[in-house]
Amino acid sequence: MDPSIQRSLNDKLYDKRKLGALELERVIRDCIEQEDHDKIKAIIHELCHDYAYSVHQPNARNGGLIGLAAASIALGHEVAQYLGEIVPPVLACFSDQDARVRYYACESMYNIAKVAKGEILPFFNSVFDALCKLAADAELSVKNGAELLDRLIKDIVAESAATYVSVLQSPEESIADHASSGAYSPTFQSESAFPTAFSLARFIPLLRERIHVINPFTRIFLVSWVTLLDSIPDLELVTYLPEFLEGLFKFLNDPNRDVQVATHGALEGFLTEIKRIARLKKGIEDSRKSRTEKRSRTMSDSGSGNTEEFLKQQDLMSGDISHDSLTAMDHDTADGSWIPGQDVQIDHQRIIEILLPFLETPGDNSRTYPIAKLSNEQQAHYSDEDIQLTALQWVFEFFEICPEDLILFLPRLLPPVLPAISSSSEAIREAALKVNSSLLNLVVSLGEDPTPARTVSPSTPRLSGSQPTQEKRDSSKPRESLGNQNEVGGYSSSPIPPRYPELDYPATVNALTLQFLNEFEETRVASLEWLIMLHKKAPRKILAINDGTFPALLKTLSDSSDQVVKRDLQLLSQISQNSEDDYFTLFMVNLLSLFSTDRRLLETRGNMIIRELCTHLNPEKIYRTLADILEKDEDVEFASIMVQNLNNILITAPELGDLRKRLRSLDTKDGQTIFVSLFRSWCYNSVATFSLCLLAQAYEQASNLLQIMADLDITVNMLIQVDKLVQLLESPVFTYLRLQLLEPEKYPFLYKSLYGLLMLLPQSTAFALLRNRLVAVSPIGYLHIVPRGTQTNQSTTATSYDRPTRIKGRGDEIKWMELLDKFKAVQERARKQNMQYSNKVPGPGSTSGGNTTSAAFTPPRVPTPSGQASANTGGGANAKGRSGVGIARLASGRKGARGK
Repeated sequence: MDPSIQRSLNDKLYDKRKLGALELERVIRDCIEQEDHDKIKAIIHELCHDYAYSVHQPNARNGGLIGLAAASIALGHEVAQYLGEIVPPVLACFSDQDARVRYYACESMYNIAKVAKGEILPFFNSVFDALCKLAADAELSVKNGAELLDRLIKDIVAESAATYVSVLQSPEESIADHASSGAYSPTFQSESAFPTAFSLARFIPLLRERIHVINPFTRIFLVSWVTLLDSIPDLELVTYLPEFLEGLFKFLNDPNRDVQVATHGALEGFLTEIKRIARLKKGIEDSRKSRTEKRSRTMSDSGSGNTEEFLKQQDLMSGDISHDSLTAMDHDTADGSWIPGQDVQIDHQRIIEILLPFLETPGDNSRTYPIAKLSNEQQAHYSDEDIQLTALQWVFEFFEICPEDLILFLPRLLPPVLPAISSSSEAIREAALKVNSSLLNLVVSLGEDPTPARTVSPSTPRLSGSQPTQEKRDSSKPRESLGNQNEVGGYSSSPIPPRYPELDYPATVNALTLQFLNEFEETRVASLEWLIMLHKKAPRKILAINDGTFPALLKTLSDSSDQVVKRDLQLLSQISQNSEDDYFTLFMVNLLSLFSTDRRLLETRGNMIIRELCTHLNPEKIYRTLADILEKDEDVEFASIMVQNLNNILITAPELGDLRKRLRSLDTKDGQTIFVSLFRSWCYNSVATFSLCLLAQAYEQASNLLQIMADLDITVNMLIQVDKLVQLLESPVFTYLRLQLLEPEKYPFLYKSLYGLLMLLPQSTAFALLRNRLVAVSPIGYLHIVPRGTQTNQSTTATSYDRPTRIKGRGDEIKWMELLDKFKAVQERARKQNMQYSNKVPGPGSTSGGNTTSAAFTPPRVPTPSGQASANTGGGANAKGRSGVGIARLASGRKGARGK
């Protein structure tokens, strides 16, 4: 350069540097006219090394920057061959410590890019990296200059990034060859001929590195570029979405609202594009299938196996023709138009893998403070909720895009989705419920048999829509399968339907079982509903008796939520129905063991658990199995309590109405078997045994039990049970018994049993209730019994004795005396255990275990209303006399019958 130009470029005043640049521009234009390229190279080399790279001379750097810009302007369209030397020193000045140098670097690069246009694209990565740093510059002027340069680069990229080929990639020889062959200009050739100046493959690693920045200005810069590149149709940035999706999701956690809004817009754009591509591929696949079916029908209607289309299929199967040839055949029968996006490949599985961590529930779900009053950490929590909500929305949309991929991730999707159902945020809760419901429906739609079927299922259209995701990995697969989808003879018009991958049942069950520990009821209920559905679908694949799920289900019976317990019981019942008897027996053994160790559970939930099981399973099977187990139980106290609970349920539960009806039919084999099975274990509790006899209409056995019970210790617990029994006698369940009191000839031992029960009771409310009932019917007993002779009474008694207590004409008659002996033996064993316990744990006034005698029980007397005193007193006297006569005659009749 001339010395005058050098002095001007080194001057500290901008105006003089500008004059020097204008003079330099004139010199370079003259060199171009004279084609003195060597001088141009020398000038550019001097500007770079003597000026732009002068680190310690800011004025010289500024002069070098304006000089390079002037040289580029002078070079015009010939600048491309010099950009390799011009651009690097300008980029180096972007990181200078002097803000003015950085600003002039932006100004210089702006002028260079404005002249170079598409030729600047080979340096896009370097320019982008520099602009990414300048977006967060502290100096406002530098930031403004960077924004101007950014807009220019965006315009260039949007206009020519998809198709522009640099002139440096087009040698003159190749240009001449293409010109002679009639080809188009290589500047805008297809990528197969020359690589484009801009390459997403080279840019994505840089984006993947920069996407993890935390500066909000840089984040906005990145989101703007991602949005721009995604808007260019031919680039298909969505193909590389997994490379930067994780960092983009983290932008939603930025405290800057502008970053969140911009990121939401970018993510919605990507999701919309993914859905559009999925629908497009589904439509193309459906079109191919319809054409295939049409060809098959044509072959079938023609009745010939040698048609042209059939020969094409045979040639394809034998490998005589290529897939491209077959595609050409297809285009001959269709419009053959190419639709943007049909060949885009998207890795849906990687996207789902990236979404999984963002589905986790952030922090404490119970937080309900107004967001304006929250600290920075709490506001970050709500930003995390925004990330979770967006991730849930993405997963929900993927049911339409690629449901088969969601099946593969089901064991990993459930752990974050189910807790989200209990979120304090209504939006997250609704989104999680939608995802959970869709997952349930998806799994239910899976075929029970993993082997593919030869018939088209009703869900085939939906399944076919998900196939392009797999087809994208090999473009030849659709055509290859097309050749195999029809039978050789052309008689089958239904192609093999695509199938979902097989579900990993063990991993899914393990993930669901872990949710039993979740603190929220909704999550635990949802996990049990999943297990119920999975077991219905594949009972032989999950929840075996020897796996770790069974103990967890038993432990869940102690859950604080009734809904959780009910679902748990439904699942356990369902497992028992589909398992062998050994499983059911083991289930009952473990259930009794749980009741034995957790008495509070027995008191609070015992009735509900037994009744729910009777709803889902056979009540007779439950009761007989429990009776067999309890009969062998060594813990007399627990057996007595359990029998008492089972007896109360048997009497009161509507679910056991059929069992009560069968139990009253002692003239049948079925009724006898049930009665004997229950009686042998009911012996642990005398009052329960007595009520069982009343329920089965075995009144003589009941009266015999009262004779034995008179020799037992009358404890407070026993009297309380008798009191409850008297109350139950007034319930609708014992309506038949109360009506039988009107037939004393037919049911004499019913009177004796009830009067005997009355004699066991002290003067209490229950005593008055039972006495009033018996007083109401005692005149009927007197009228039927008193006028008759002894022989008639004996005959009547014998007849009535035979009917309710003897089963004639059968060799399987109930052995009543053996049952009484069993009752005596069990009660004696209970008495000895109570004595041993009393000796070990002495305690005056103790009421546990039935050790307290009747002396310790002093029931309050029932006051008699003044208005009914005389009537009750008179009635009571008559009742007593009549009752005494009736009992005496019934007793004598019984002796006469036994004598005979």
